[in-house]
Amino acid sequence: MTDRAPASAADAAQALMAAVAAGDETAFVGLYDLLARAVHGTCLGVLRDPDHAAEVAQEVWVEVWRTAARYDGERGSARTWVTTLAHRRAVDRVRAVQAQRDRDQRVLDESTERPFDVVADDVEQRLEQSAVRDCLGSLTETQRTAVVLAYYGGRTYREVAAELGAALPTVKSRIRDGLLRLKDCLGVSA
Repeated sequence: MTDRAPASAADAAQALMAAVAAGDETAFVGLYDLLARAVHGTCLGVLRDPDHAAEVAQEVWVEVWRTAARYDGERGSARTWVTTLAHRRAVDRVRAVQAQRDRDQRVLDESTERPFDVVADDVEQRLEQSAVRDCLGSLTETQRTAVVLAYYGGRTYREVAAELGAALPTVKSRIRDGLLRLKDCLGVSA
């Protein structure tokens, strides 16, 4: 620092900032004492939460220590520079907290179960089963038997052919034709 005492708090802050930029820890303590209330007040004004404000103010002081060499006295006062850092950090915190809330809400919205109407689903399932039964009744006996053995009995084409005593290509044709008729009967597209 210089031999003569600074004329004002602004001059003192400017002189302390220059010393902090040179790595002077004692000057940093002086700058902190001079501007701590302004930094904390700025953070509190944006965040409205004393704990968050104190945390962000601490981050600001770490940033001041690390970046003091970037301060340009020609562009504004040391107080303005430090409180601008505080304001930006506080706004960043508000945005980060809001983004986290939005992410949490999206996860919550996606994880909640959709409304489920047991009665409507049961009625729909019974109607579908009835339609399938009616359509199975419209197949020829050989088609119906082959389709039921393959799809409801869980048998392979070879097993159906062996059980019916028919050739494999014949069973495949019966099943294919039966499924096509079922598709048309049920009104299923593609």
